[in-house]
Amino acid sequence: MGPGDVPVDAKERAATLRETIRHHDKQYYVLDQPEVSDAEYDTLMRELQGLEKQYPQLVAADSPTQRVGAPPRDGFVKMAHLSPMLSLDNAFSDSDLLEFDRRVRERADLETVDYVAELKLDGISMAVHFVDGLMTRALTRGDGYTGEEITENARTIRSLPLRLNSTSGTKIDWTGEVEVRGEVVMTRRSFEKLNAERLREEQPTFANPRNAAAGSLRVLDPKITASRRLDFYAYALLRNGSSMFDRHWLTLDALEAYGFKVNKNRALFSGVEPVLTFASDWGKERESLPYEIDGLVIKVDSTTLQSELGTRSRAPRWAVACKWAAEQAETVVEDIEVNVGRTGALTPSARLKPVFVGGVTVSRATLHNEDEIERLGLQIGDTVLIERSGDVIPKVVRVVAPGEDRKPFSLPESCPVCETRVVREEGEAIKRCVNTNCPARLKESILHFASRRAMNIDGLGEALVEQFVDKGLIESLAGLYQLEAAQIESLERMGRKSTENLLNNIEDSRSRSVARLVYGLGIRYVGESTAQILMDSYGGIDALGSASLEDLQEVEDVGPRVAQAVVDFFQEPENQWLIEALREAGLRFEGERKVQRRETPLSGNTFVLTGTLPSLTRDEAGRLIEQAGGKVIGSVSKKTSYVVGGEKAGSKLDKAQALGIPILDETQLRELLGDLSKPPQAAD
Repeated sequence: MGPGDVPVDAKERAATLRETIRHHDKQYYVLDQPEVSDAEYDTLMRELQGLEKQYPQLVAADSPTQRVGAPPRDGFVKMAHLSPMLSLDNAFSDSDLLEFDRRVRERADLETVDYVAELKLDGISMAVHFVDGLMTRALTRGDGYTGEEITENARTIRSLPLRLNSTSGTKIDWTGEVEVRGEVVMTRRSFEKLNAERLREEQPTFANPRNAAAGSLRVLDPKITASRRLDFYAYALLRNGSSMFDRHWLTLDALEAYGFKVNKNRALFSGVEPVLTFASDWGKERESLPYEIDGLVIKVDSTTLQSELGTRSRAPRWAVACKWAAEQAETVVEDIEVNVGRTGALTPSARLKPVFVGGVTVSRATLHNEDEIERLGLQIGDTVLIERSGDVIPKVVRVVAPGEDRKPFSLPESCPVCETRVVREEGEAIKRCVNTNCPARLKESILHFASRRAMNIDGLGEALVEQFVDKGLIESLAGLYQLEAAQIESLERMGRKSTENLLNNIEDSRSRSVARLVYGLGIRYVGESTAQILMDSYGGIDALGSASLEDLQEVEDVGPRVAQAVVDFFQEPENQWLIEALREAGLRFEGERKVQRRETPLSGNTFVLTGTLPSLTRDEAGRLIEQAGGKVIGSVSKKTSYVVGGEKAGSKLDKAQALGIPILDETQLRELLGDLSKPPQAAD
């Protein structure tokens, strides 16, 4: 066996691990029926990662380890759809739906037509292409004719198979290219968790799960997409732009059988009358669903009849979307209250006369900032229209009628908690308390510090933090590590066992990674991924604290705003004291600095790949470039070092020629790579 060969037992074990992990992915992400614990799953994944690291030849495009592996990109490439992804006409009433049915029957010359009714998931449409059963690319809907290529982000969606299996009873020929279309959604639970995290980090929240899904799917870093649990529900299976089955109902069954998540809340009806009842029932039950829907989709079941009915300029004649009225209600703003966040941000919220809307009783609505209040022309006592679209806190749409005794509102000039002055920096819409020791800021800071993605101190909830701060038991983050059992047991609802558990969890947090500590410090604009990037670059707190503004901006993905925030944080005397107190508490201040790649001709250079190479896929070429120290980006600019072009190279090649950027073919790329590039080994 040569030095580049892979032992047979390693190949067999890797194949077994991949199939086992795919099985558990389907059980957990598609069927919601997990068979193993998270720890057991992680053990399998780590073993597979270890084998693929030891034998890189084992890495395959459809391996579960490749779901999160691509580097951030500079932008998205636009690509044409094989066939248009048209929008649907809307039916807002029973009469609209009956009229749709009449038109279909007249065109088809039939007395009765079979329809499939499906929930209209409120998400983002996506087209996923498979070649010979392997996923090759994913596109957003875009304008219906051209979408954006988001393949690496789509790979992170665990409910989306990377390979089409053939274990079902109904056999499908996956040879050539097929296309699966569906909807990417974020569940209500995932949405609430995401917004809660963003609030703790003083980041803007998403308005609703659909916006959150769209934002998560189109971020330039796939690792961010992976951190926000998205789901893909399939609804179409096409070859050359046409359905692969003669009935839509059979298409949905086949997609489900072949490993895709397909919405189970669907029904097949003869005639339109039972569809009316189906739509009415779901209009009442939609709040019980784990995801948001904004109506139903009604489709002609026969795909042959679909083709005969055809399309108009922007919508098919064989489908319609049944929409429900927006969930809105009128109520009175009884008061406007101000909350103080961990960075000192003052956020106003409306206290409402309780009103029932969207299936729940609401008594609060977000107002965001002073500018929003001014835009609405809102005063205390006004009657307002509020709208609930799955948000934890509804929003105020507009003022319906001024109150008789209305009172104008403006944010206070001093903090409502500590009475320190507040400031509004130029270019910002938010006023902030400047007192770093403000009790309100401290409470939020502790909650952030103890959160799962930071120091993960389980049991340290809002009510307990309130007591710690109000009773003076904690005056800084470092105070957590000075708490004694007797102090904790004296608090409400804290017994001996719960006190012991909390102290054990605080003790465990001393060993958390330095990247978690940096994130937990709550440095403005430094989220979880940025904290990890900073520690990969500097290796520890002390090196980061002594870094200059210019040095920080040399770090990949760290811009001027983040760099300035880091410098400001470490220059603040109160924060310098905090750092030393945390050091004395025994927290980890050093980590493993990211291994520097050895210098090669590619180090520090950026590459753009275009066209089809003779023996390397784009993923393989990109992986080799990155292993050699280069960076692969999506678009050509003056800063691009090389463009690697193959057959059917498009406009990127033209742009490179116009800018005078060196163009390489595969042979020239391999020459640059040197010993790092070897032709793919033949399988044993």
